[in-house]
Amino acid sequence: MSDGIRKVKTSDLELKDRLVSIQRVTKVTKGGRTFSFSAIVVVGNEDGIAGYGLGKAGEVTTAIAKGIEDAKKNLIKVPLIKGTIPHEQLAKYGGARVFLKPASEGTGVKAGGAMRAVLESVGVKDVLAKSKGSSNPHNLVKATFRALLEMRDAYTVAEHRGIDLNKVFNG
Repeated sequence: MSDGIRKVKTSDLELKDRLVSIQRVTKVTKGGRTFSFSAIVVVGNEDGIAGYGLGKAGEVTTAIAKGIEDAKKNLIKVPLIKGTIPHEQLAKYGGARVFLKPASEGTGVKAGGAMRAVLESVGVKDVLAKSKGSSNPHNLVKATFRALLEMRDAYTVAEHRGIDLNKVFNG
């Protein structure tokens, strides 16, 4: 855990998958063009555990299946408090920048495209999210996961500082 990644075991989890993006990619060879597919997939149990994966294959269904398998190998645990995130967070990956802000109950997931798929897979019910910079789905997913990885709840902060939980808020 020294690298900041909170790994999760896949056994006993009921994971739902969401296809974020699928691209047709072309390789030009001497004999002509060869088409294949690249899929980015997000899986999660909608209760604080999620992961993403990339699959590449000659057929769409195979690419998606490979993406799901890759996503199951890269699961993380995200602290959630009453259906929202514990604090504001800014993160970037490549040219994609994301800003996540906790929202009051009943707000819903105010996020677009790739960010929405990630946040819903994690199980966030109320959040305000903004993507700035690149709209590349691969980088948006990675930036969103980076932001979620940096989330810390009050218990973690208290334990890390070696102080009582009440002192985190009062002092």
